[in-house]
Amino acid sequence: MLEEIRISSLGVIDSSTLQLGPGLTVVTGETGAGKTMVVTALGLLLGGRADSGAVRTGARAARVEGVVDVSGLAGFADAVEEAGGVAEDDRVVLARNIAAEGRSRAFAGGASVPVAVLGELAGPLVAVHGQSDQHRLLRPVAQREALDRFGSTHVAGLAAAYRTVFDELVAVERELADVVTHAAERAQEADLLRFGLEQIAAVEPQPGEDEELAAEESRLGYADELRTAAERAREALSSEQGTPDALGAVAAARHALDGVVEHDPAIAALAQRLAEVGYLMTDVAADVASYASGVDTDPQRLAAVSERRAALTALTRKYGETVDAVLAWSERSARRLAEIDLADDSVGELEARRAELRARLADAGQALSAARAEVAADLAARVEEELAHLAMPHARFRIAVRQAEVGPGDAEGEREPLEVEGRRLRFAAHGLDEVEMLLAANTGSEPRPLSKGASGGELSRVMLALEVSLAATSPVPTFVFDEVDAGVGGKAGIEIGRRLAALARHKQVLVVTHLPQVAAYADTHVVVRKESDGSVTSSGLDVLDDAAREHELSRMLAGLESSDTAVAHARELLATAATSRSRRPRTRAG
Repeated sequence: MLEEIRISSLGVIDSSTLQLGPGLTVVTGETGAGKTMVVTALGLLLGGRADSGAVRTGARAARVEGVVDVSGLAGFADAVEEAGGVAEDDRVVLARNIAAEGRSRAFAGGASVPVAVLGELAGPLVAVHGQSDQHRLLRPVAQREALDRFGSTHVAGLAAAYRTVFDELVAVERELADVVTHAAERAQEADLLRFGLEQIAAVEPQPGEDEELAAEESRLGYADELRTAAERAREALSSEQGTPDALGAVAAARHALDGVVEHDPAIAALAQRLAEVGYLMTDVAADVASYASGVDTDPQRLAAVSERRAALTALTRKYGETVDAVLAWSERSARRLAEIDLADDSVGELEARRAELRARLADAGQALSAARAEVAADLAARVEEELAHLAMPHARFRIAVRQAEVGPGDAEGEREPLEVEGRRLRFAAHGLDEVEMLLAANTGSEPRPLSKGASGGELSRVMLALEVSLAATSPVPTFVFDEVDAGVGGKAGIEIGRRLAALARHKQVLVVTHLPQVAAYADTHVVVRKESDGSVTSSGLDVLDDAAREHELSRMLAGLESSDTAVAHARELLATAATSRSRRPRTRAG
């Protein structure tokens, strides 16, 4: 919950700190004193739009800080740390700076963050209600969410079960649409793959075959030159014509040294090396002779090799630079072709799966709708009871849970309707239902949507009745009401104060009010005081003690702080409120 709000140079407030505790805190003050600046400050902490015109005249910047106790807020400290900030002693400081020239900066846990991040962090902490915020109740989504929240774990479980099936159906329908939509493309791709695989299968290339055939073709094409070169080399090594040859020269050199080897080890070593050269040359001569005799010109083989190479080249031009690359393409294409065939075969399976999921979704949607209808009746009864306490004893409050039927041709371009017991219904991730809250404020009138059936004051009381009814299930720890009691007074004001106090048993509640009947129910009463030195006006926030409360309530009642009659009336209000609060123990907010 919020523990403290510090405001500097915002509107008429120069510098003030508002300590907030559990229960009900009311803020009062004279018109123009700056009561709404408290709500404005909270709006800035919640990531609201900054207005440089709100910066106090003569100040360079306005600053708002909020100290949040995060001990009861699961995950909040972790979210702040992810944003770069820190939580110290289960406390996090949120801040917003607005420069007079228009720049705005946001901070969370000491770290500078984007304003949007500040809004994401602080948004779940506070629900702000005011005359300008009444539209929140008019949104169908907000009404459905409030109803589901009131339904607690039962509705939440049914909604989760429905959403699981819905997500599965969406995935299957997306896959089916992809399969059907791209069927022609896959058919063309399959034809190209089959053609390529047939071409490759007809040639039956072998790994590395292109390199082996290239070497063989080169050898066959130069057979005569190779044979002539080998024969010349053999003659040079060992001539059969008696002409000088290499072997003879080596033998002569060795013979010249053999006679003196015993006189010098060096000569003996040289003679040995010549002997080794002779042996090696003899082997080489024999190998060259064998090669020369084995080289043969085979025109038919050369033609066959050339033809085979041409067939392989036709493949490498289309499917890879080498035969190995062609074979790799063949493997990939065979796998892809199998996938395409499997996809085409899966259409029937996907259609069957879709039909099964749609049937399951219809059952899950019906169960969720039935639970919502039951919960709607319960919540409507509770709100009616609260409205009776808020001086609307004849009001009838209803929550309609409807399903939208789709006629022939109506759903063109939309998701195919869901068949539910012979009805074709629209459906979405949240279920089959459209939830609408209806109000008949007076006897004899028909319930109408809140946007049409309630005045501003009535809508304020409906909002309060809803919040009191939803208090135990609402995840928001702090509620702020900005003159939500506008347009009412007297007995209705007392009842509004009583219901705000009831809400404060479960939540932290901050109310900006002009009604003394509401202010009397405060656990903490804060007044905004305005001071002026003739040229500069400023306001500050003061927490009132019991005596000061009597004077402030007197001012609010009659405009006279010291009037005995007004003071007596103020004391009576405070006594009435104290008696009402003492009937039930108040729990810590948040």
